[in-house]
Amino acid sequence: MLLKGKVAVVTGGTRGLGRAIAEAYAIEGATVVCASRRPGPADVDLMEFDQVDVADPDSAQRLMDRTVDRHGRLDVVVANAGVNHDGKVHRLPVDRWNEMVGVNLSGVFHCTRAAVGHMERQGGGRIVNVSSSMATRVAIGAAGYCATKAAVEMFTKVSAIELGRKGILVNCLAPGILDEGMGRELTGNDKVWAAYRSRFALGRPGSAAEAAQAAVFLAAEASSYVNGHVLEVNGGLLWA
Repeated sequence: MLLKGKVAVVTGGTRGLGRAIAEAYAIEGATVVCASRRPGPADVDLMEFDQVDVADPDSAQRLMDRTVDRHGRLDVVVANAGVNHDGKVHRLPVDRWNEMVGVNLSGVFHCTRAAVGHMERQGGGRIVNVSSSMATRVAIGAAGYCATKAAVEMFTKVSAIELGRKGILVNCLAPGILDEGMGRELTGNDKVWAAYRSRFALGRPGSAAEAAQAAVFLAAEASSYVNGHVLEVNGGLLWA
């Protein structure tokens, strides 16, 4: 029960990695608000759903305010909501670029800004931003995703310095290829997986549950002197 008594908001919390983080937090004793644009299952004890569009600053603010109104506090925010649109730079539609910036980057800013006042009033809190191994590795056709995730990592480092004196620790989780979403598509294609498998030191992708345990660490007392850190969870990933 590493998070007993804590109240956590997880954006993008109804599926994939966000869902795994929400479940792990609930198992560790936290009351968890799974927030996303569309409803999803909340069938684990101490989990509930709330609707949010993180690209809208007012929506993000209402989410944090409602959480505090219902539960009296806000201890952890996991800014996990994200979108990805493939496309080389010269062919990527402007509206898809703008959506990635709005959700992946501005959404992290909006959630942080909306949470700070509540956390400061109660004496501190934790913010865990979710990046990707692609933040530091070139992937052809993924300029928007790579760029926004790289920006999230620098935003995390700056926020950590600015908010540390308020008792708010800000860190970043950067997962590699997981058995969810795009990762599942990769491993499910025998030809593609054969080309990628040699890049994994452990010979396999990670699980969402494994990455979620790192998110537990960043929210728990064990990480009380970890601030401004990007924690890569990729099993040893060679990216040529």
